[in-house]
Amino acid sequence: MESEALVQAYRDALPEYERLRDAVVAHTTGLLAGAGLNIHHVTGRVKRPSSLADKLRRKPGRYHTLEDVTDLVGVRVITYFERDVNVVARLTEDHFVVDWDNSIDKSRMHDPDRFGYLGVHYVVRAEPDLVPELPGIRYEVQIRSILQHAWAEIEHDLGYKNREAVPREVRRRFYRLAGLLEMADEEFMVLHRMARDYAATLPARIADDPGAVFIDAQSMTYLLGTSPVHDLDSRLAEALHVPLLSGWPDPERPQRLASLLHYVGVHSVGLLQKELARHEAEVQRLGTALLPRLRALWEPAGGLRPGSSVVQYALLRACANPGLDPQQVMSLLDLSGTATSAPMVRTVREVYAREIADPAAS
Repeated sequence: MESEALVQAYRDALPEYERLRDAVVAHTTGLLAGAGLNIHHVTGRVKRPSSLADKLRRKPGRYHTLEDVTDLVGVRVITYFERDVNVVARLTEDHFVVDWDNSIDKSRMHDPDRFGYLGVHYVVRAEPDLVPELPGIRYEVQIRSILQHAWAEIEHDLGYKNREAVPREVRRRFYRLAGLLEMADEEFMVLHRMARDYAATLPARIADDPGAVFIDAQSMTYLLGTSPVHDLDSRLAEALHVPLLSGWPDPERPQRLASLLHYVGVHSVGLLQKELARHEAEVQRLGTALLPRLRALWEPAGGLRPGSSVVQYALLRACANPGLDPQQVMSLLDLSGTATSAPMVRTVREVYAREIADPAAS
């Protein structure tokens, strides 16, 4: 009877618990953003009344009030990397009142044959002003990396709640898989550090030996803000009497430009610098004549996108080399939603023939 009364009391108070869920998700998200952390996602959940009823039936006499149940509201923080689990955990400890009797930090469990691959599980007390109707109520905070989350979800789907639930013949495979995931988490952290270090050393390596630096998304991102690409872009924009856009919100553009350059046979920063210096006048002449005829591709942006000179160079190479196709350049730029490519390619070939192949006719 006590269980039924608790479930009914929970149903009656469910709107307050839902408000608490929303409030703690917003509070946690703000805390992580303020710390400058790049988090995969933060989600919240409220226990269903039927789930609470099941819990009370499984553990009769353990819970006498709703305040005794610590998982009615839960927040889950999923990080990209395992190291960030520890960062979020320390932030949680610093900014929340942790109920240590009901909290578990799996990252501090070092048994070599431990079951499962879990993150950190805290029970914390809500700030009194989050939801006045539920002052000081406790709720769960789970912190996992993406791989830890994948393990937990699959493990839950298989129905294995603890070590004893797993048949002996499959237990060894669980241990092996946990080890592989831990190694994968570590390797992802190494890759992230390598990518960060690569970007940090690009300016010095390009200055020292540009021919040894490969054209990729990161090197292209750097080149968009430096000479000769930026200078050529600026001259094109000036000739068209439009601004050169800065901070253009298109994270895929550097990769598309890198793919363009690979298609026309330019694979290193050094070669790109030489090619742009050698074809500087042609790039500007082609762009100045072509872009006004393809205004639908760039005018809606309000100006010229960074890297437009690289696009003109790629079109120049594609038109001059029988083994290349301007249509492929258009395809790599992903212009399918703007207009059909066939008329654009005809326009490119016409302008190239008049301005570059036979400039005396223009």
